[in-house]
Amino acid sequence: MTAETMVKEGGAHDVRKFRNALGCFTTGVAVVTTRETGKDPIGITVNSFSSVSLDPPLVLWCLDKKSDTLDVFVKATHFTVNVLREEHTEMSSRLAMKGDHCLEGIEVLEGSSGIPTLKEALAHFECEIDARHDAGDHVIMIGRVVKFDYTDDGRPLLYHRGGYNYLPPVG
Repeated sequence: MTAETMVKEGGAHDVRKFRNALGCFTTGVAVVTTRETGKDPIGITVNSFSSVSLDPPLVLWCLDKKSDTLDVFVKATHFTVNVLREEHTEMSSRLAMKGDHCLEGIEVLEGSSGIPTLKEALAHFECEIDARHDAGDHVIMIGRVVKFDYTDDGRPLLYHRGGYNYLPPVG
């Protein structure tokens, strides 16, 4: 049996079933920020953030080609990945919607490249674009980390089976 046969038999052509299967993998939630020259900064919620390499320090995230932020991120030379806390569900939901990517009402700090960093993020990774790759209905954005920071305080916001989730209290 080939991999293609297994995918077809597994129902990958049924997009909903495929999404449900992918939803079994719990991920963290992040907001990726950038700024178009002369315009206000924007952010978009993602759960596709991943490390790529320690040396050189590379990370990636994926952006849907139908995203209303695609043009901005394709032109961007830098972005910042901000790992969200469990208290950030409202912010995450708002920045996940089409048309509402402004950072108004969210405390930000100016990053070294001029890209905003969310002040309350558990971690942030300021990146310059290293590569973009076409990948089906998404674009893979690879960034070379130029600066990062994190805190030991707080707990991550998680995404599982189509909804937010949280770690159990440490006992």
